[in-house]
Amino acid sequence: MKRKLGILETQFFAYVQMRKLRTVRAGDLVASVLEMAPEQERKLFSRLSRGGLIARVRQGLYLVPPGLPMGGAWTPSEALALNTLMEDVKGRYQICGPNTFNQYGFDDQIPNRIYAYNNRISGDRTVGAVEMTLIKVDEARLGDTMDIVMWDGEKAIYSSRTRTLVDAVYDWSRFNSLPRAYEWIRQDMIKKLLNVEELVTIALRFGNTGTIRRIGALLEREGVKESLLRRLEQALNQTRSMIPWIPGLPKRGKFNRRWGVVLNEPA
Repeated sequence: MKRKLGILETQFFAYVQMRKLRTVRAGDLVASVLEMAPEQERKLFSRLSRGGLIARVRQGLYLVPPGLPMGGAWTPSEALALNTLMEDVKGRYQICGPNTFNQYGFDDQIPNRIYAYNNRISGDRTVGAVEMTLIKVDEARLGDTMDIVMWDGEKAIYSSRTRTLVDAVYDWSRFNSLPRAYEWIRQDMIKKLLNVEELVTIALRFGNTGTIRRIGALLEREGVKESLLRRLEQALNQTRSMIPWIPGLPKRGKFNRRWGVVLNEPA
């Protein structure tokens, strides 16, 4: 981190703090009372970003701390970094996967990055020390969320508990969540934390054929009422192909032909 601020750095922090700015953009200081030249502004932003005093969101857009960092580099919170990035591209998002698994107590592992479905950006991004994996999806796959206020007062949008369970089956290859998701669903049913009718509705809305088949097979095994099973079944086309209950294991085991699933559980 840059330990000693020069005149320009001091003027910059006085300017943004007086105006209570959360972000600055290329050109802001050129048109301000500071009257910097464009190259002077560019170099200042570069020095402050490299020194850990501001956080680069993208080229020409930076997050600034509410106060001058003391004794170490500053980094925005995960929610602030993600909200700023998505506001800049006018996108929608919802935090998903390992972050929601931990948020709802399904998994005690704390992720070292933030995962988010969104409708604008695909790939990994870093803002300050915040690492993000952004998963671009169709607009129709966004929804069933809840707002959570984080420690810094920033609002983050999370997939709901039920949506998280559906995505753990749907996006199993990305999140390495099968067969764990089956037990999460079972336990939420036992603890009465899960409305099974809502699970069926969310699976039909946001799942795919594989998701519906696997959740149907699970709910049938758990003795769910037939009317809910028929709702899932009606969304499927007849098929002779079979998918594994547990992906990655050999397709050996009892065949559930209603759902087209090979129950390939290890002995």
